[in-house]
Amino acid sequence: MLMVRAIIRPEKAGLILSEMLDAGFPAVTKLDVYGRGKQKGIKVGEVHYDEIPKVMLLTIIEDADKDDLVRVILKNAKTGEDGTFGDGRIFVSPVEEAYTISTGKAGL
Repeated sequence: MLMVRAIIRPEKAGLILSEMLDAGFPAVTKLDVYGRGKQKGIKVGEVHYDEIPKVMLLTIIEDADKDDLVRVILKNAKTGEDGTFGDGRIFVSPVEEAYTISTGKAGL
């Protein structure tokens, strides 16, 4: 199993969630988060913004589904044809175990 965390622009969240559902990835947790990337935030005039609003989508999938899910996120999170700074990141991590609380059953 793998955990996929995608940190994306808030305006892209609805589209990505819809495309994930259509691609067979219905289970997701959505969090509003704030942060900055390698650009160290943005500066508008004399004001420096280093806590940029983003959305984090979090899901657990089978290893074999990783490429399909990453493709869906990459395709729909990008702004413009070539993408721009601040479009986000995808992180993939191993998950050793998962349990359903209501049943105590292991796995997805």
